[in-house]
Amino acid sequence: MDIVRLQSEPINIDEALQTLHDESCGGQAVFLGTVRNAFEGRESRGLYYEAYHDLAIKEMERIAEELAREFNIVHGVMIHRVGELVLGEAAVLVATSAPHRAQAIAACQAGIDRIKERVPIWKKERWATGEAHWHHDPANLGETLL
Repeated sequence: MDIVRLQSEPINIDEALQTLHDESCGGQAVFLGTVRNAFEGRESRGLYYEAYHDLAIKEMERIAEELAREFNIVHGVMIHRVGELVLGEAAVLVATSAPHRAQAIAACQAGIDRIKERVPIWKKERWATGEAHWHHDPANLGETLL
């Protein structure tokens, strides 16, 4: 994987696309997760992401190694934002390139699924009512934080 990173700055999609380019690759796949305006049936105003940085990077690197081995990807990018994000901003990007489209698409989907399942990243939903609530995937670390 060429890029594995947590960052507070906006995700540069052009950087990811340039990283994927390789004449040996016939397929490129990109997943871009963005901040939506509703969650669990409630109106949202944005998100705040927090991560256990060292462990998150280590786990993302493990995932990157798995994807390269399992799907024969040539290039890849995994970036997750931390900090305050507003509606419409990119929160996570997973991008892969491989000799064939099926490999690139499968690797990209596996990458985002594994990030959500295994990487210690939490999000705080900011509701339109002014309330906020911490969430994380139960498969990640156990239970919703209060």
